[in-house]
This record gives sequence, C-alpha cells and structure tokens, in this order.
Amino acid sequence: MTCASCVSHIEKSLQKEAGILSVLVALMAGKAEVKYNPEVIQPLEIAQLIQDMGFEATVMEDYTGSDGDLELIITGMTCASCVHNIESRLTRTNGITYASVALATSKAHVKFDPEIIGPRDIVRIIEEIGFHASPAQRNSGAHHLDHKVEIKQWRKSFLCSLVFGIPVMGLMIYMLVPSHEPHEAMVLDRNIIPGLSILNLIFFILCTFVQLLGGWYFYVQAYRSLKHGTANMDVLIVLATTIAYTYSFVILVVAVAEKAERSPVTFFDTPPMLFVFIALGRWLEHVAKSKTSEALARLMSLQATEATVVTLGEDNLIVREEQVPMELVQRGDVIKVVPGGKFPVDGKILEGNTMVDESLITGEAMPVTKKPGSIVIAGSINAHGSVLVNATHVGNDTTLAQIVKLVEEAQMSKAPIQQLADRFSGYFVPFIIIISTLTLVVWIIIGFIDFGVVQKYFPTHSKHISQAEVIIRFAFQTSITVLCIACPCSLGLATPTAVMVGTGVAAQNGILIKGGKPLEMAHKIKTVMFDKTGTITHGVPKVMRVLLLVDVAMMPLRKVLAVVGTAEASSEHPLGVAITKYCKEELGTDSLGYCTDFQAVPGCGIGCKVSSVEGLLAHSESQQSKQAAPPSRAGSAPEEIDGTPQTFSVLIGNREWMRRNGLTISSDVSDAMANHELKGQTAVLVAIDGVLCAMIAIADAVKQEAALAVHTLKSMGVDVVLITGDNRKTARAIATQVGINKVFAEVLPSHKVAKVQELQNEGKKVAMVGDGVNDSPALAQADVGIAIGTGTDVAIEAADVVLIRNDLLDVVASIHLSKRTVWRIHLNLVLALIYNLIGIPIAAGVFMPIGIVLQPWMGSAAMAASSVSVVLSSLQLKCYKKPDLERYEAQAQGRMKPLTASQVSVYIGMDDRRRDSPRATPWDQVSFISQVSLSSLKSDKLSRHSAAADDGGDKWSLLLNDRDEEQCI
Repeated sequence: MTCASCVSHIEKSLQKEAGILSVLVALMAGKAEVKYNPEVIQPLEIAQLIQDMGFEATVMEDYTGSDGDLELIITGMTCASCVHNIESRLTRTNGITYASVALATSKAHVKFDPEIIGPRDIVRIIEEIGFHASPAQRNSGAHHLDHKVEIKQWRKSFLCSLVFGIPVMGLMIYMLVPSHEPHEAMVLDRNIIPGLSILNLIFFILCTFVQLLGGWYFYVQAYRSLKHGTANMDVLIVLATTIAYTYSFVILVVAVAEKAERSPVTFFDTPPMLFVFIALGRWLEHVAKSKTSEALARLMSLQATEATVVTLGEDNLIVREEQVPMELVQRGDVIKVVPGGKFPVDGKILEGNTMVDESLITGEAMPVTKKPGSIVIAGSINAHGSVLVNATHVGNDTTLAQIVKLVEEAQMSKAPIQQLADRFSGYFVPFIIIISTLTLVVWIIIGFIDFGVVQKYFPTHSKHISQAEVIIRFAFQTSITVLCIACPCSLGLATPTAVMVGTGVAAQNGILIKGGKPLEMAHKIKTVMFDKTGTITHGVPKVMRVLLLVDVAMMPLRKVLAVVGTAEASSEHPLGVAITKYCKEELGTDSLGYCTDFQAVPGCGIGCKVSSVEGLLAHSESQQSKQAAPPSRAGSAPEEIDGTPQTFSVLIGNREWMRRNGLTISSDVSDAMANHELKGQTAVLVAIDGVLCAMIAIADAVKQEAALAVHTLKSMGVDVVLITGDNRKTARAIATQVGINKVFAEVLPSHKVAKVQELQNEGKKVAMVGDGVNDSPALAQADVGIAIGTGTDVAIEAADVVLIRNDLLDVVASIHLSKRTVWRIHLNLVLALIYNLIGIPIAAGVFMPIGIVLQPWMGSAAMAASSVSVVLSSLQLKCYKKPDLERYEAQAQGRMKPLTASQVSVYIGMDDRRRDSPRATPWDQVSFISQVSLSSLKSDKLSRHSAAADDGGDKWSLLLNDRDEEQCI
C-alpha cells in the first residue's frame, strides 16, 4: 500500500464480498482487521482476495500458549496412525480440551486449561510417544514495522530507473546549454532518416526500456486497481507516462511517414525522469516510515525469545538449568536471570537483590531496587547480580505483551480527521484526471483562438515547428504535468504517520493511548474529573502519625508498637493491616508476638491479650544503653518478672470503644483526634493494661504529585473536579490538600456517569481519571477515559488512556502530547492541501503570466518531495520530551497554595446544592465515631488484596500494585 487510495480500495472491495462484516485497514501498520462469518468465508480466502487486488497479504496467527491456545510443529509422523496416536493421547490428558493434528502440514493445534497443564507439559507428552515437537513460528506482522521489503523494492526500482534516467538528464542539460558554434548545437538534431533525429532515437530507446523495466510495477498495480473499479496514485503515474509515450510515438511515426525535414519535439524524456523521481520519493518515504514505528519495534525487541528455567532442590539449591523457548514457559516456573539479561516474564523475585532498569517500559529513568518478594516486569533489564524469579504472568499476559498489544491496536485505529482525509483521497484521482483533461482542452482552445498567448509564454527553439504543433505540445505538457504533480499520498500520510509516532512516543514515556481518537480528543479537554481513592490518593491506608500519650519511661514507643502490631496482626481490616505493616517496618522485623482472646466489635474496635513481645525489643535494646527498669506502680505496664513473659491487655478503637471499657478521654486527646479527622484521617486510640497510651492517625495518603498535577491543569485552563463515593468530610479534606474547588461526594457509580453526561450536555469535553471497577462506567462515558496502570483490569479495559507509572503528572503529559500531535497533524494537512491547491494550478499553467511554467519531470519531483516532507514532519514528534517534575515545580513556584475549607464547594450525590463547610461543635468532637471500624467481621471486611494485585494476577493488570518503595527518587 502506498497511499490512502490503496486503503480505500481494499476496504471497499472486501466489503462487497459475501461473509465480510467489517474491514479496517491501517496504512502505516500494514495490517487489516477483518470481521467475517466463518460459515461463508475463511481467512486464507480473504488474504487471497487482497492478493488478487495487487497487494501481498498473509494471515496473522496468534497461538502463544499463554492463554490456552498452542500450535506446534511435530516431526516424525509418517501416516494417519501417527496422527491418531498423538490426538488420542492428548485428548485423554487432563486439562487438554481439544487437539487436532495435520499430517500434511506437520502441525498440531492444542487447546488447554493453563491452570491444569502447561505448553511444556504438552510437548513432553508428545515426545514421550516418540515424536519431536516445537512451537510453531508465528506470523505476528512485526516485519511490517521496518518496511524492509518496501525499502528494498523501491531502492531497486530507483536504481533501475536511474540507469536510464542519467543519460536522459544528461541529454536534457546538453540541449539547454547554448553552444558558441552554431553547427555543434545542431549535432543531435540531425536526422538519421527524414523525420527521425539522433536525439529522438536515443530518447525513444531509453524511454522504451524504462517503460518495460522500471514501469512494470506501476502498470500491474494500475491494472489491478482499475480491474476492481477504483483508481489510486499508480493510475495517475501510468496515465501520465502512457500519454507522454503514446503522443511522442505517434507524432514521431507521422513525421517519418511524411518525411518531414525536422524531427518533432517529443515527450520521450518525461517517463524516465518521472519514474526516477517517483521511485526515489517512495524509497525515501518508506525509509522515513520505518522510523515512525521505531518505538513499537523497540518495545517488541524487548520480548525475550527464550528463558533459563531452573529446578530447585532442597534449601532452594539449583538442581538443573534448561533453556526453554518463551512459548513453552509456564506460570509457576522458576526463571534465572543473569546480570545484563532481560526478565522474560512478569514475576516475583525468589532469591537475590538487584537494580532493574524499567525505563523502556514505564518511562522511569532511574533504576529500581528489587529484593525477594519484589515484582519484576518482562522486558526490564537486570543490572546487577543473578536472581531467581517465580513466573506469575507469561506470554500474552505479561505487562510488556499487553503494552505492545495496546500500542498496536492504537496504531490500527483511525482518528476522525483521518477518516475525512481517506474519503477525500478516494475521489482525488478521478478529480485530477478530470482537471488534466480540462487543462488539455482549454489550452488547445486558447491556443487556436489566440496563439500569441502560447507563443509569448512558451517560446519554441525552432521556427520550423508549426503553430498547431506548438499548441498541441504545450497543451499536452500542462496536462501531463497536472497528472505528475497531483499527490493524494501526502494527504493520506498526514494523520497516520503522526498518530503512529505520537502513540509510540507516549508509550516510551509510560502513557498508553488507545488509538487516534483519544489522541485527537485529549487536547480539547476542558474538564478533568478525578476519582479519589487510588487516584488522588494511594488507595492503601497508611499510618500518618503515632502520638504517645504516656511518659516514655513508663511505656517506650517501641514497646507500644510491638504490642499494637501484634494485636492488629489478627485483624484483616485494611486499617489493621496498615498498622501492622507500620509496626513491622519501625521495629525492623517480620515476626511479632502472640495474640489470644481476640475480639472485634463492629463500629468500635478490638480487644485482645498480647504476650511474648519482649524478644522483639531485644535487638533494639542491645543497640541502646540499658536503662534501669522504672519502679512498678499502679496502672503501669508490667515488666517481665523472674523471666516469665508478661501478658498485656490491649484495647484499640475509637472514643466509644474506650468509653465502653471505662476509660476517660481528656479534652486534649479529643482535640488532637478531631484535628486529624478534619483532615480526612481516621484517629484510633490504644490502651494497654487500662492506660491510654497512644493515638494513631491513619489515612489514605494523598499522592505527592497530586497537588502539582491539579495546579498545572488549572494553569492550562482546565477545570478540575473531585468525584468520590467517600463521605463529605474526607472528600473536603482531600480537596483542600490538592487544591480542587469543586467536589462531588457520596456518589454512586451511576452518579459518576450522570455527572459526566451532564457536563457533556453543556458542550464540554470531559476526561475521567480513575482506577476502580466503580469508575469504569464513567471512564467509558467520558470523552477521554484515563486509567491508572495499577488499577483494576475493568478500568483499564474501559479507558482510552492508561498511565503505566501511576503518576498523575502523566495526565498533564497526555494532554500536552495530544496538543503537540494534533498540531502536527494539522500542519501536515495544511502542507498537503497547500501543495495541491498551489501545485496543480501552477502545473495547469494558471501562473504562466508571471513566468512560472513547470515541466512534467519537475512536477514528479515536487510530488515525491511532498510525501517525504509530510513523513519527515511527523518524525519531528520523536523529539518530544515529556516535561519533568522540576519543570512543573518551577512553573508552579510561589503560586501553588492549599485551599481553605471555605473555598471548597461540596455537593452530595446528584444534589447540586453546595454544602458549606460546617463548624465543629463540642458535640461533634465528643460523638464522632470513625467511619471505618477495626472490625474483622465479614460485613465490614475488605480483602487485603483489594488495593494490590492478586498473586496470580489479572489478565489485564498492566502493573501490579505492590511496587517497591525503594525506587530511587
């Protein structure tokens, strides 16, 4: 395919065939997506139809083994008995649902349940029978990315045309250079026979060879195009060269037949020069096109071809190592990755510490520290020591494979503006043929009516040429030049080249844009709606503050943490998990004491007995100077006596829970809790052995870059809205921290969709940023849905843009890149339109009164240059650099301030009435009960994995949530 006319030709022709439901052809990707009825037509038949149109087409296969679909090459089969033996053995195996073996092609197609059996197990079964099996090579279509075939083809065509074009160019220059001696200038004009000069004979021979050798490809393509009732760029080229050759041949034959004294002036020089410039232009065009897909090609090159699978023995010692093709790597395999090697799968590190370069996948420039338990991504580079990785995602389920798939799908899609250009290109060739014909007729009429006009602006070199011949020659010259200069290719390439480069650059910067439509739409966004939990905040409760309420000598902070951590370890509530995690980190240990008599009360808190925490403190106490034990007194926590472990009675909960257990809360403590609660944090109290020892403030912390992202969006003229299902107090507190003035709290998922529709009805373009299942309807409804890469698979599927790095500043970057890309598309289209709107009239002779006249070869050179210039213009997007954090901070310096509660308007549900910030009353401070209890009852229990990906991983989870906190900053 060379231009949008080829795309239109394939789409229209296929849609006429029975059984074809829809067709989408991508010029730059070199792919077609066809939906068909398998009862009527098969993929191979569709490919043959495309081949009959004059294009090369093959069916893309996708049997990778990771999703339960595997294709194998089997050698050693000799008869149908071998086929039956393999099929029967496979179908009897638990986990294999389908097996089909073809003797003629030596291929086997197997469907299986990857949870029960893996591709390597299937290969082993076949080899046990006595045959050899290996994964079939898949035709993924990746070879289209580098355009090697096209580059080689057009380079050959250019060199072939150049062999004949150089002599023609030399003769043209020779005839243009004036000679000092008159007889020398006439040497090549001398007749061999009457009517045939030496010059015309040489031109005729060269042109005939060029037509046969250099132009055969254009003639074949033009024939196939016309055969199917369409016209592409090749038709114009063939029409121009054929007219020039035929006209020249006819007048030359007539001159010889009439034994004319002088040989006529011909256009034999036009076809060689035209083919030279067209072939050169398309060669350079495909070289430039290959650069547009470098980002995707680079991503695909990160995919490993094989992995080192190891077998572990006792004490996790390596017993055996085996090099296995990636198609046969199974979930649960242990992979060894050496320094400098690629991680072939997504997984968790079992053994070893290292630094990992993820820059080509997530866009994160700094290496990330990895240790046992850390998540690694396929395609990232192991910088240091060897590590063992447990494969959790293989094949098409890896993060890298999903990124590649999303980018491929994005480059297959068409932006709305491209669809308009494609429709225009479909009518362009017939329109140019009509203009060329009109140009021929008009100049013939003008010439015979007023020959002086033609003679003035088209002087002839010889007075022996007749008036009619001058008129006809000039009319054909302008007509042929119109055919040569017209270029629908530049219009067809303006959008897809920019989209391909733009989506590739975005992917390199950790932003996955699913197609041309969201890329084109993002720059129009006027309102951005942010979800709160997991989007503005981290989505995981975190201890913000621990306030010790007793003398350190009575109860050291580390002892409080040891007791509290042990108590909360028995709770499955997210807040309990957060407290336990914090205590373990502060104590530097993974083991805690023992908890008995655990009790949870909904809406209040927990109570239990804790013992054996002394060992937790031994290490830290050995690092500090030993302190004398304080004298025991009533109410103090007892120390270990006579070596007997002490048991602590622990209560953790809200005010009400403490009151129920007879504890008094002072006004200072209550005020401290109220201050944290006004910030959207949950404050809980800790009592040990009847003494109120500590207050712990827990919150879903706001992301560090959230306020800066909101400020930057506002500075770009974008309205920012916070929409959440959380209560109004928490929503207001978060909004004041990040600088959002308008908040919708306590909304249902359906309310989020309604709010998006409401803003759209006002004529605004809306972007929705979210990460959860409850955000997916709004993500789908919004003009641009933006999902956080660590979010749920449903949200990622519904969104138009996916942020791999979970960085809200990438929301700004996606809008910024969209503006750059759309500006480049508009520039390309303007250049293409101006070229045609100006070039065609010049070629037609409209500007002849001011002395501008083009030869046909000049038009072909201009046409070739136009396509190359559009592609080179799109390649300028590769220079795009996403603004870094320092740049955003410099722009916001001195202007970014948190809001006060009175500056935030809060609306409840679908109610648009503003709820002003209420004043805190003494009753509020006394009666406030934490919104989230520390109960472990099922009715109030959230899975610990609600904010982190499951170990098995969802198929569409781009990145797992439990990313390392050791990332270099």
